Amino acid sequence: MTVTYHNVEQNSAAWYAARCGILTASEMKLIITPTLKVASNDKERAHLYELLAQRINNYVEPHYESFDMERGKFDEEHARTKYSDTWGKVTECGFITNDRLGFPIGYSPDGLVGDDGLIEAKSRIQKWQMQTMIECVAVGAIPADFIIQCQTGLFVAEDRQWLDFLSYSGGMPMPAVRCYPDPVIHEAIGNAAIAFETRLAEKREIYEKLLASDARIVPTERLLQL
Repeated sequence: MTVTYHNVEQNSAAWYAARCGILTASEMKLIITPTLKVASNDKERAHLYELLAQRINNYVEPHYESFDMERGKFDEEHARTKYSDTWGKVTECGFITNDRLGFPIGYSPDGLVGDDGLIEAKSRIQKWQMQTMIECVAVGAIPADFIIQCQTGLFVAEDRQWLDFLSYSGGMPMPAVRCYPDPVIHEAIGNAAIAFETRLAEKREIYEKLLASDARIVPTERLLQL
């Protein structure tokens, strides 16, 4: 077991550098289907080429930050504080990696709880919060859209025993739904990650052979820094 905790601030230059080219929990849904099969579609291919470009160029392109993303950061901080005040002290950690498959998979937790727990906080507008409360929390479940991310977090931080999923919408109750490592999902995550890395290696070989060929290719410099 190789679990590494990286002491970096999330969304900082050091955080982007730590996760450059690495398959992460938030993106795992792009390479695995809801039925736990290896994905083969446009989103999976786009992500493959994105990570391949990051690995070769050692560069993460900037992304536009929407209002929803800004709200998410704001709500995450308040969810973390509310959880600390109610259930247990939370400490922050920028990034976790695990290379037990022979290559790293990463996870950016929203918080660590003691020596055993994690939290994953999601910002919801009120209609989705209401739906989550009635359709998921009432039966002790996590919304389907977030199961793969949460389970990948537990897969990466395999020294942790549980994860509390927080659904936060200011002015409404905030639930904490606990989940535990699911061996069936973890096996599917491992299979999908291995298949993805195999395809990525194949594409990298094609790229490197192309550069070594007599194709009409000229190097350029990155002049625009955003």
